[in-house]
Amino acid sequence: MYKELEKFKSTNSFVFTVNDSLEEACNAPEGSAGIFVVYAVEGDEKELIMVGSTGTVQNDGTLKSKNGGLYDKIVNGHQFAKTGRKYSWPAQMKLENIEALEVVWYETFAGDVKSIPTAVEGQVLQNFLEANGKLPRWNVAF
Repeated sequence: MYKELEKFKSTNSFVFTVNDSLEEACNAPEGSAGIFVVYAVEGDEKELIMVGSTGTVQNDGTLKSKNGGLYDKIVNGHQFAKTGRKYSWPAQMKLENIEALEVVWYETFAGDVKSIPTAVEGQVLQNFLEANGKLPRWNVAF
């Protein structure tokens, strides 16, 4: 757990395997903004393999989130060959022989807490980079 994520109270997680429907497994809220972290799960071991975010803060301090929010970004966001994650994640999991993914999401701009989603994503990635000398393997660049 990254300490910068502890302040976000609206959070949950779900587990996804190659046999699941990502659309059914994903419990992230629609119309929300925040970040999600993805772990590859092998037995008792978990490895952070990706960090993503959605939502933009406007100059007047309001949030602009895409219609589907975190849910849509996780399920339909493009990754690996410009295709939605509902298709690309199972294929990539088979390629890498990943048993399951654990996806943890955090609403970073809700209630009294107003943190810019990409700033939080950047901080988590910065901490990972400092600890590991590289980005998580499913993050191509930041």
